[in-house]
Amino acid sequence: MIESESIAMRFFKWLGMEKIAWALRRLHCPVSAEALVMEVGSGGNPYPRANVLLDAYEDTRERHWVPLKSDRPTVLGFVESLPFKDKSFDFVIASHVLEHSTDPENFLRELQRVAKAGYIEVPDAFMERMNPYLDHRLEITVRQGALVIRKKPKWVVDETLVDFYSDRAKPFIAGNLIPSHPFAFHVRYYWSGHIDFTVLNPETDASWQPPEVQAARLKAVSSGVRQKVLDMLRKLMSQQMRNRNIDLLPLLRCPTCHAENFGRGDDGFICQACGASYEIRQKIVVLYPQEKKELLCPSHVA
Repeated sequence: MIESESIAMRFFKWLGMEKIAWALRRLHCPVSAEALVMEVGSGGNPYPRANVLLDAYEDTRERHWVPLKSDRPTVLGFVESLPFKDKSFDFVIASHVLEHSTDPENFLRELQRVAKAGYIEVPDAFMERMNPYLDHRLEITVRQGALVIRKKPKWVVDETLVDFYSDRAKPFIAGNLIPSHPFAFHVRYYWSGHIDFTVLNPETDASWQPPEVQAARLKAVSSGVRQKVLDMLRKLMSQQMRNRNIDLLPLLRCPTCHAENFGRGDDGFICQACGASYEIRQKIVVLYPQEKKELLCPSHVA
């Protein structure tokens, strides 16, 4: 059985200090020191224990333009078509990324294919319904140990509820209640071997585009002091020496044809089965399926 909380997390929850316990969850990865860990949707603040990082985009509004952190082996690719061999990883972390997927069925099947176990964290469906996020395409909760997923037909599912909530309650709930009790408003789901999930409305198309007026945002500027603290913690808690020596090539499979006979080219990797080539851009390996490159839309470009 996977331990969902560290001793420190339980201690601070017992003291009633949920905010500290919540912050400490990012340092909790219930695997051995030898385990190979990947994080998908790693963004600008990856979990320290992750050895390999994967994200869909270098720059995207979906993470408020926070720069991608690539301080260990990093791959650009889609979770729905992961460019890795079966069971390449002992553990996979998917924190605040599943809710962005238009295809949760393939997203979760791919996690199970490439890893033996893992952790999924998302906003709970109740919070998503009353406090929707512009780029979240799913409402997710847990019932009887299984993920229950509902695809959103548009970014605001219940406009009346959101209007009532925003008019008076939002400052108190979003400003005080949720930050003080984050465990109640998020799903933390550990799995081993198999992810038990149900998509309630698989026929719904969740590939809608967000409203253009809402999509226009200024590029985020992060605090220099906060960034330095985060970088220091990552260095202290990560397996830096091991990460520097990881060779991605033995782990890879072609995201286009799924063949496993990869070779090195002049500027990246080449699939020796279908001939698809994949570049290395500033030490980041770009492994998009050839047929999905058109998904790179303006909202994902700086």
